Amino acid sequence: MNATHEELLYAYAVTRDAGAPGADDLEMLTGVAGEPVSAVRHLGLATLVGPVPAAGFDEAALHASLEDIAWLEKAARAHQRVIDAVTATGACVLPLRLATVYRDETGVRRMLADRHAQLGAALDQLDGCVEWGMKIHAAGGAAQAPAATATTGAGPRAPRAALSGRDYLRRRAAARHAYEEEARREDEAARGIHAALTALAEQTRLYPPQHGPLAGPSGRNVLNAAYLVRREGGNRFTSAVAELADLAPESGIRLELTGPWAPYSFAGQAAGGQATTSRQATSGRPATGHGHPATGEDVP
Repeated sequence: MNATHEELLYAYAVTRDAGAPGADDLEMLTGVAGEPVSAVRHLGLATLVGPVPAAGFDEAALHASLEDIAWLEKAARAHQRVIDAVTATGACVLPLRLATVYRDETGVRRMLADRHAQLGAALDQLDGCVEWGMKIHAAGGAAQAPAATATTGAGPRAPRAALSGRDYLRRRAAARHAYEEEARREDEAARGIHAALTALAEQTRLYPPQHGPLAGPSGRNVLNAAYLVRREGGNRFTSAVAELADLAPESGIRLELTGPWAPYSFAGQAAGGQATTSRQATSGRPATGHGHPATGEDVP
């Protein structure tokens, strides 16, 4: 495959050449621009790429597109689809950052050569592992609920005399104490769950709790974490999560498990920052943040 001056190569992931899917495996797979996906192989490694129009994927176009939430979500889902398809073959995959593009195959091979030691070490470290994401939400029950209006059998009671300033402050302090105590119990329960899951994982990553629109209607996000787990330990890990989830309502929290995914949260650090990607735009995955496009050095 040779990219022309009107095309660039969009790169999805790096894997071992020996474990990379062949042409038959990729025949029906399409990428962010509906393009066919193939592998550029060099020095025992392979990068999954697809030809995309330069007009839509050069640096200026990408900077504009990444400000478009609809475009970002669509691209992130397509990016994810390619990585999921390769991961499903059992290959160890290092996802690349969303919107990583190169001028041509020469640029891709240069990246593989320049980062060969880092990428090889990351593949060795992560081989046989997958990532599970965990979010813990706290409902924030009675301590946040407004006081109910007192009633009698004949209907609402008559309004009571206004509280004195001292009584008002006392009630405010009591409500605040109740809320803080409830939050303390929720946080303590989340720490216990994280400790139990950490014991079953090779590595863990903690992300800042999500707030606002990213948190959704699920209540306060108490924990936002990723766990690197060996494939053969997946059933043990998910069984532990199921047991913890059964106990979670007693602590006023709810567990949300996602995965298994390619090891996004762990590939970037192992590969010196090259193998990272956006999952914030893809629902159900831990947010890592997308930032600006990471373009290949050969792209003008």
